[in-house]
Amino acid sequence: MSMGSDMYRQQILDHYKNPRNYGDLDDPTFSHVGENPMCGDEIKVDVNLADDGETIEYAAFSGEGCAISQASASMLTDELQGMTLDELDELDRDDVIDLLGVDISPMRVKCAVLVEMVAQDGAAIYQGEKTSIEKTTTE
Repeated sequence: MSMGSDMYRQQILDHYKNPRNYGDLDDPTFSHVGENPMCGDEIKVDVNLADDGETIEYAAFSGEGCAISQASASMLTDELQGMTLDELDELDRDDVIDLLGVDISPMRVKCAVLVEMVAQDGAAIYQGEKTSIEKTTTE
């Protein structure tokens, strides 16, 4: 194992043990939930938009799950702040995996991308692009 990947593993553990942006927003612009049934991960993402209605002013998450899902949620909610809804929509799984900084097994990809999928679905519902999605699932 290289020193670089060890540093990223430590970063993942730090975000898992000391998550950033953890909690519920009092009056979010939109909120959405999701789960990864294979691992038992559950995430809720709350987003406040700036006055322009397009820029993410603040993002928070709550829920529970494995170290990968919780670290991804912590890291991505940091990254989302300042992004537009269009930029959020353009994110893909590789962007989230790159945030983690380590190779993860195919089984763990669903853990990593859950927060991305929940945030994107929440934004799409808010914008009226999707309806009838009560809960996002990675299956």
